[in-house]
Amino acid sequence: MLLIDAIRPCSHYGEYVATARNPIARDPDAFDLETMIEDLALLVGTESPSNDRDALEASARTLSRLIGERLGSEPELVHGPAGPHVWWRASGTPRVLLLGHHDTVFDLGTHSDRPFRVENGRATGPGVFDMKAGIVQGLHAVAALEDRSGIEILMTCDEEVGSLTSRELLEERAAICGAVLVLEPSADGGALKVGRKGTGTFEVVVTGRAAHAGLEPERGRNSLIEAARVVLEVASFADLSRGTTVTPTVCRSGTADNVVPASTSVRVDVRVTSAEEAERVEACFAGLEGVECEVVVLGSIKRPPMAPEAAASLLAVAHAVAPELEAVEVGGASDGNFTAALGIPTLDGLGAVGGGAHADHEYVEVATMPERAALLHGILAQLLD
Repeated sequence: MLLIDAIRPCSHYGEYVATARNPIARDPDAFDLETMIEDLALLVGTESPSNDRDALEASARTLSRLIGERLGSEPELVHGPAGPHVWWRASGTPRVLLLGHHDTVFDLGTHSDRPFRVENGRATGPGVFDMKAGIVQGLHAVAALEDRSGIEILMTCDEEVGSLTSRELLEERAAICGAVLVLEPSADGGALKVGRKGTGTFEVVVTGRAAHAGLEPERGRNSLIEAARVVLEVASFADLSRGTTVTPTVCRSGTADNVVPASTSVRVDVRVTSAEEAERVEACFAGLEGVECEVVVLGSIKRPPMAPEAAASLLAVAHAVAPELEAVEVGGASDGNFTAALGIPTLDGLGAVGGGAHADHEYVEVATMPERAALLHGILAQLLD
């Protein structure tokens, strides 16, 4: 494993800030949309919920075979507690890492209820937008290169649940390659993502004492009432002027209608734009205290913010290929947060154009798939030239 102190951004990519002036020709017609849709149908039809190891094993094997067909050699499966990460390497000195994930947020069986379809120019199905279309576009972009030397592809199996088993590997490969192109979905209209908020999930656990709700409620300590007070305090940690959101999302309490609830837990989603805000919010959570019940806080901000500066040199390369592209900052997080925080040039949102991530209505605009593959092909050609 690489030591963090040894990680340094690869300086030659910064040259593109000054030299990328003229648009580079890109040819969407060089990509066969029918084949891309067939590949997408295969991946979407192979369900891969983050917490189902058997399904992730099957997904990794399917993806491995597809990579072998498209790129001529199969990847390595890096097995871990959550399941297998899929890692492909070309020959030569590593220079560019294509980063993504093959897990999705949808439960096993969703495809039976909502199978892959292409209708009215849109592909639908579980995980089609986040992010299996991005994987397909990435494979076809790499396959179209005359020389793939220096390219690595890493598709992890646990991004949707925090990248707990993949973070060390992806950070190491990113540092070795020196540049990261993230195949997560684009922002609205195909915009690239150059900034992301840091994210974390906290759980506030309130412990009281059970009692009969009708006969002797005064003998209990109502954890739900305590939690209601605490939730209002937690919500006040937000500071929209600084881009910080603190959102209670899930509450579980009690055992029966006639029992004073002895335990209540509340999960809270937190998004921050800076390391200073992360420290402030974590300190606020650490200061929570109970009045009549015990209050314990679990969790922290796991993904650091992704600063736009990390994308600057690679964005210049992208604009040399497609000057019309917009670049935006977004609230969602990805594994690009980790690589950017280490100072490694990172450009995100190079995947599919569509919408509805994590929702039943998610979709991909299929006509854009060759265009996005051509964009990525052009960026890779520039970086490897």
